[in-house]
Amino acid sequence: MRKQLISVLLALAATGGLAACTPNTGTGQPSATPGATTGSPGTSSPGTSSPGTETPGTETPGTGTSSTPAPGSTPPDAETTVPAPAPPAASPLPSGPGAGDAELSITVKASKDGKAANYTLVCKGGAAMAESQHPNAAAACTSLKDNAAIVNPAAPPKGISCTQQYGGPQLATVTGEVNGTPVETSFALLDGCQIGAWNAAKEILGAAGGAL
Repeated sequence: MRKQLISVLLALAATGGLAACTPNTGTGQPSATPGATTGSPGTSSPGTSSPGTETPGTETPGTGTSSTPAPGSTPPDAETTVPAPAPPAASPLPSGPGAGDAELSITVKASKDGKAANYTLVCKGGAAMAESQHPNAAAACTSLKDNAAIVNPAAPPKGISCTQQYGGPQLATVTGEVNGTPVETSFALLDGCQIGAWNAAKEILGAAGGAL
């Protein structure tokens, strides 16, 4: 009996020793080997976006705002020059009696290179004003009141031929205003039409004009 009890105790002791030597694989203990984590150190490389991926200066020159104007375009600060419109041509004055108001500058020359005789004629209501400097201002103002068109005659109608005659080298110009209408007329003696216009305005053209 005693031997049987000792045998049982020895068997139990042996069984306990084997259990103590076996590793515990229970669910409560970590089973993963140290260092076996999925994300290994270093798998994510520093600076995944490669340095220089965004190339410096990728903006093409000229795509942004540029201070250089396109060829053929006008720079913003450029000063453009626009030609001034030509003054309107003087309209012929109506023939016949008028108000008799005038302020005229008259130049008469014996020839193209000759010395100029300069006159000033100022009329009011057909009467000569004191500021006139003219050899016969009274007669000139009366002529203008009777027919202002003599200082701004209309061109000959189409189909009318002027006689080919030469009256001399004299030249005259009349500029100013008659009855509110601008006047700028040149006189010469190169054909019959021009001689007739000169003689009609001889009182205005002064001594040199009246001599013809």
